[in-house]
Amino acid sequence: RDVGQAPTGPRILPAPQPTGVTVTKFPDDVPHPANAPRGIRNHNPGNIEARDPWRGLASPDNDGRYARFTAPKWGIRAMARVLMAYERRGLVTVRQVIDTWAPPVENNTNAYIAATASRMGVDADDPVNNTAQRPALIAAIIHHENGQQPYSRELIEHGISIA
Repeated sequence: RDVGQAPTGPRILPAPQPTGVTVTKFPDDVPHPANAPRGIRNHNPGNIEARDPWRGLASPDNDGRYARFTAPKWGIRAMARVLMAYERRGLVTVRQVIDTWAPPVENNTNAYIAATASRMGVDADDPVNNTAQRPALIAAIIHHENGQQPYSRELIEHGISIA
């Protein structure tokens, strides 16, 4: 309905939830201002380049360089998939991961490594690309790529779980 109009039709209330059960919903969209960073607007918080046919791609599926997803969970899922592939290749430290994620030809990779390690509270050469630390690694990458990290840990873990 338009703003200022009275509601029409019966009001539908949500179904009651059983006592003691927590239901977590992940919205298809996280509200953000039009001037939000590109990765947040594209639901691609890792700024993954548009090359692969990822699940959850929007239409159009890129902004000229980076993939566009229909919801943040799909962009986070893509990040998790890339990090899992890195792990299989033996890229497990902050330094190894960020050297590959953000190569020095177009990034200040040393600053990115230092910021990621600091945000995670680890040394740059500590192994962190593993199941236990992947949520924190993804959150640190999101923060560095966008200057903010607006997603809940639950949403990040959900994106990882569907990877």
